[in-house]
Amino acid sequence: MCENRQLIVRSIAEQVNIDSKTVTKILDLDIRKVCAKMVPKEFTEDKKQRRVTICQDLFERQDDILGCVITGDEIWVYQYDPEMKRLSAQWKTANSPRPKKFCQSKSRVKTMLLTFFDIRGTVHYEFVPTGQAVNQVYYLEVLERLREKVRQKLPEIFANKSWILQHNNAPAHTALSVREFLAK
Repeated sequence: MCENRQLIVRSIAEQVNIDSKTVTKILDLDIRKVCAKMVPKEFTEDKKQRRVTICQDLFERQDDILGCVITGDEIWVYQYDPEMKRLSAQWKTANSPRPKKFCQSKSRVKTMLLTFFDIRGTVHYEFVPTGQAVNQVYYLEVLERLREKVRQKLPEIFANKSWILQHNNAPAHTALSVREFLAK
């Protein structure tokens, strides 16, 4: 069958001079409009194989390196994310019920969440106060609180200073004062 059924229906509708919805009903096409699945990136086979190799190497290591890694990230948290009307569009058959969508207003409640976690779970999290920018001064304060949480929750890796902090290259994370703090 043709890749684009809509073009076929439109073509038939133009040839016989009737509405495309009528053509769809006559042909009884069981077509639906569905959203694509979101994936982070499209990987080439080479990149996929490289990731598998790295994972296997980490799995085979004798030391517990993954148990020492603490990952940090930040995200905007909304009360809820309203769905746009266009995003809820669907193709349905004539017999299927019409989808329902309730009216929503855009959320005004928005805050940033900083979270740090390891393979065992959440080590530390905190909500950034409203109006506070995550700059190097604030991030240093967060790292000091994180260090205290690691000392409390993970005393074995805190004592031998074997924990590794992994975070992205945000300007607050790569500032000179932050790098000096982490070097200590």
